[in-house]
Amino acid sequence: MLIEHEITFRVRYQETDAQGVVHHTNYITWFEMGRVELSRANGTPYRQMEEDGILTVIANVECKYYLPAKFDDEIRLRTRIVTAQGARICHEYQVFRGETLLAEGKTTVACVDRSGRVRRLPEWLRMPGG
Repeated sequence: MLIEHEITFRVRYQETDAQGVVHHTNYITWFEMGRVELSRANGTPYRQMEEDGILTVIANVECKYYLPAKFDDEIRLRTRIVTAQGARICHEYQVFRGETLLAEGKTTVACVDRSGRVRRLPEWLRMPGG
């Protein structure tokens, strides 16, 4: 299982505020893009997980902003799984423009069933020792 994956994309105009700076809420959306693409790179797209009854919900999110991203910047997002044990997966994120670190974040997602009850991660989704 891959524990780290990178994607690149350009900042879209609608992601910026009146000053041309990416609005802070977009970083959380980018984190979700990273999780979805990491899952796809691991051979199980989120859509397939949901069809199989494996749903994830955000339990915690954090973001530290260092420098602003702006319209048309090419962004590199690194997503890394830190832990995947019990019912939770913890990810860390780094947002770069070139080699410059713009922001860092963390999320914890919990695995739930269709009724919203917490459920243990399937074996194939757990990290060793989980």
